[in-house]
Amino acid sequence: MTGTGGAAGPDIASGAVCLDVGSTWTKAVLVKPDGALAGFAEHPTTPVDVLEGVDAAVRGVTATATGPDPDLLACSSAGGGLRLAVVGTETLLATEVGHQVARSAGAHVVHVHAGPLDPAAVRVLRGRRPGAVLLIGGADGDDPAVLLHNAGTLARARLRHPIVLAGNVEARDDALALLRSTGRTVVSCANVAPAPGELVPGPARAALAEVFARHVLGGRGSGTAPRFRRMVRVMTPDAVRAGTAELARICGTRVLVVDVGCATTDVHSARPQETARRTVEGDLGMRSAAEGVLQEAQAEEIVDPVEADLLTATVKRMAGEVGFIPRDAGSAAEDRRVAALAAVVAVRRHLRDPSELDPTDIGLVVLSGGVFRQRDAAGLAALVGTLQGDPVLAPALGTASVLVDADFAVAPAGLLAAHDRVAAAESLLRDHLLG
Repeated sequence: MTGTGGAAGPDIASGAVCLDVGSTWTKAVLVKPDGALAGFAEHPTTPVDVLEGVDAAVRGVTATATGPDPDLLACSSAGGGLRLAVVGTETLLATEVGHQVARSAGAHVVHVHAGPLDPAAVRVLRGRRPGAVLLIGGADGDDPAVLLHNAGTLARARLRHPIVLAGNVEARDDALALLRSTGRTVVSCANVAPAPGELVPGPARAALAEVFARHVLGGRGSGTAPRFRRMVRVMTPDAVRAGTAELARICGTRVLVVDVGCATTDVHSARPQETARRTVEGDLGMRSAAEGVLQEAQAEEIVDPVEADLLTATVKRMAGEVGFIPRDAGSAAEDRRVAALAAVVAVRRHLRDPSELDPTDIGLVVLSGGVFRQRDAAGLAALVGTLQGDPVLAPALGTASVLVDADFAVAPAGLLAAHDRVAAAESLLRDHLLG
């Protein structure tokens, strides 16, 4: 298997294994030099040694391959959604800030602490296993005592996760000095609550998105080993974003790709000749984040209380059994319903973004993710109908075509395009998605 030390030329004779290491499943497709799809294999992502699942998926897809050894092009989202702890001064404010900042940045809030941290509070925080900490505290000009106390406590705590500092501007330099004095990784940004009653989550959200980008590649087991780092240079959201841009170029219209995964739901949008934009929802997913889907669908009034009660046991099972695979028609239908809800909530959030200048010019919507590989035409049609029939999304999606990425083409096409195999990427998308 040839490595990926540099970008391969477009005229290279060998094919490629396009590998996507997800938080729950590792998928591999074998693509011929002309872009034809020659095989698909998947294996559960192995939590102790992620390379075991990688090697198994690659062996599965290349077992019957002939000809030159294919190159290996890999992306990863093995880290999954980013677990966020919020440390602030007031419970209501810290809770609201946490959810506003985490939204669309790949994170979900798992713990909120308000007030001065003491040893017991630090133990509780550690027990929630956060992947990052958002440290806030006071409007600009307020007494910085609590913020500085908490910065000092986090600096001394046995907590090695990145810290996003978004508090009182007057205390920022002192808080940074405290945290960095013990080697903490800190991303500093503007105060998320600069004045009473005013929330400005954008800078903190952008800072958290930077942390997520480092987290999502995965660092479990051999995920930090040299071979994995050499193999994986691209995070999955970047590969899908590249695939979205290729679709927009090919189709000559604005494209929206909704990638529903086990831990996150990502929405990518691109117009021809423009850089694609994405949002990543760390509280919406098909397994570990399934409960967030039901919670947000109720908040958005997409499901009524009766359906919510019926789905509660299902989403709890999904969240508790991340490797769960539906074995009967009823379970598969519930799986698709949760996917539909995740897609609707994620697209609503994406189109509400202040940078969304015109949400009504979408020509094509593509649904991607493992749940969409179910070969049930009627079930998938119902899922598509849920998205198209949503009253909030109707003005944007009413005239758009909706396709299902059942052959798993978008992310591999993005990987091919990122390695200068644009012709193969275009053939793959035309033959296995746009067909």
